[in-house]
Amino acid sequence: MALANDLVTIFGLPAHPLLVHAVVVLLPLAAAGAAAMAVVPRWRQRYAWPLLGVTLLGVGSVPLAQAAGDQLYLHFEQLGNPLIKRHADLGNDLLPFALGFGVVVVALLVAGRLADRERAAAAEDPAVPKTWRRIAAVVAVLVIAAGAAATVQTVRIGHSGSTAVWNGVGTS
Repeated sequence: MALANDLVTIFGLPAHPLLVHAVVVLLPLAAAGAAAMAVVPRWRQRYAWPLLGVTLLGVGSVPLAQAAGDQLYLHFEQLGNPLIKRHADLGNDLLPFALGFGVVVVALLVAGRLADRERAAAAEDPAVPKTWRRIAAVVAVLVIAAGAAATVQTVRIGHSGSTAVWNGVGTS
């Protein structure tokens, strides 16, 4: 990354439009993977680490895209475009959604691992309580809801950014 007039750039282009693609791809991909893992628990053992990696990259890319977006907003603030202001306001709201989603993914992986151990113990002793299996079921619902919320918010932000950039383009 290089600084050009206080604007972070990558290969001469503003970093924000490039960094948002990490958010737009990785966060919904992690949400879909987490939802699949919540519905099919046997996938936890095989795909837990890849899901955790994609989730951490997706969540971690949010503050990078926001910081680059803040710089880009300051660079174009004098235009007075209310659509850009709306996009910036929506973009500033994504981090809590992403962090909440990241936390419940970690909770799903931990509770799921403990539920798997509990399930194995219950195969030998039916008196083993279903504590972690119930907790994992509740967390599975939470991860689906948090993933959906993060994805919807990501789409809303992306749509507002596209509208701000392309509004009026191609019309004469």
